[in-house]
Amino acid sequence: MPDYRKTPEALARLTPLQYRVTQESATERPFDNEFHDNHRVGLYVDIVSGEPLFTSMDKFDSGCGWPSFARPVESSNVVEKRDTSHGMLRTEVRSKHGDSHLGHVFDDGPRELGGLRYCINSASLRFIPLADLEKEGYGEYRKLFEHT
Repeated sequence: MPDYRKTPEALARLTPLQYRVTQESATERPFDNEFHDNHRVGLYVDIVSGEPLFTSMDKFDSGCGWPSFARPVESSNVVEKRDTSHGMLRTEVRSKHGDSHLGHVFDDGPRELGGLRYCINSASLRFIPLADLEKEGYGEYRKLFEHT
């Protein structure tokens, strides 16, 4: 199994926005982020640890301004926590191994896809195009895209 974890080197490579989002639970601006309108085929991984989180096959346009996914590619890599900040009760999602703040999960997603909407900050993600899965060390996930 790959060694997914937060390291000082990984944190040092983050941009100020990536650091604020992943380490301080900030939120990037809606509609003005890298993957909101990304329609390429591939895998989204934690920007800090590299652990696989979501695929393009489960991404949908929710209109919220952030990338939205129906489900994680590896549910064990996404941890849910109660979030009572900003006077609301929400469910925060974090990466298991990197402990990166990813965003929140809501129950207003497409019913035909399971009804969940993982609303994720682009700043917490790194996108790996399908053609690069093997060279980036994610070749085992290629099979998920064989029917696309």
